Amino acid sequence: MKNPKAATIKKRRFFLTSEDLNGYLFILVALIIFSIFTIYPVISAIITSFQDYKPFGSEWVRLENYEKALSSKLFWKAIKNTAVYTAVTVPGSLAIAFTVAVMIMPFSRKSQALFKSLYYIPAVASGVALSVVWLWLYDASPSGLFNQILTFFHIPTQNWLGSSKTAMLSMILMSLLSGQGSSIIIYIAALLGIDNSYFEAAELDGATFMQKVAYIVLPLCKPTTLFLLVTGIINSFQVFMNAYMMTGGGPDNNTTMIGLLIFNNAFEYGKYGLACAQAIMLAIVIAALTAIQFKVAGENVEY
Repeated sequence: MKNPKAATIKKRRFFLTSEDLNGYLFILVALIIFSIFTIYPVISAIITSFQDYKPFGSEWVRLENYEKALSSKLFWKAIKNTAVYTAVTVPGSLAIAFTVAVMIMPFSRKSQALFKSLYYIPAVASGVALSVVWLWLYDASPSGLFNQILTFFHIPTQNWLGSSKTAMLSMILMSLLSGQGSSIIIYIAALLGIDNSYFEAAELDGATFMQKVAYIVLPLCKPTTLFLLVTGIINSFQVFMNAYMMTGGGPDNNTTMIGLLIFNNAFEYGKYGLACAQAIMLAIVIAALTAIQFKVAGENVEY
């Protein structure tokens, strides 16, 4: 005997019910905003990447913009700078955030809330405000805070942002010390979700603190770590504000990130087609890295 409910569902499969229409009406505003500010710009960028863009009368150049990007030494240098920046800041940021979260956990809830607020304050501040503070810290004159510390220990002062030897290091240090508030809070939430029975059983077996971290905390925080790793690499490959405000890409393009290069090509030199081609290639690189991370680090992880 046929199930009448199944027959009804099958009959409705190709028709919108009033409930379906209500559901679409609820998401209509969000869908319109998403289409205008996400879908349309992506489609427009893909089309523009095949053009010599002009406000009136753009010309189709096929793959010329992609060929120019791939043959540009500056493009590959920007990719290298971004990769180096990402390779250091992302693992370093995760290590700092995880360590701080573990150190905060033994405190009372009120103390945890205080520490979380303090660490999260830099995330609330704008990137411009943070950059201004760090510009003062890295001031090449003797009045700069870091140079004052060097002078106190009778060490020669440094031109932190103006030297090829220290500019990238300065950018990395700024990222490591000013942007971990969100990751710390996410890690604390993951730690609070671990059942105390695991730790009680480990204590009965005589496990040390480091053994608890290695065999209980780290495995159970693997989904959180994967999430922060993926989002961290995506954000790091799109870094723009730090390079733009702190060094402008100098000296000698040693801190020119791919995001800054795309911005300069589009808004400084008016090469919109080239900038769009570079942005599309960056999106492909980020998508490939994300897929690799899920493939390599996503085993036995529930999404």
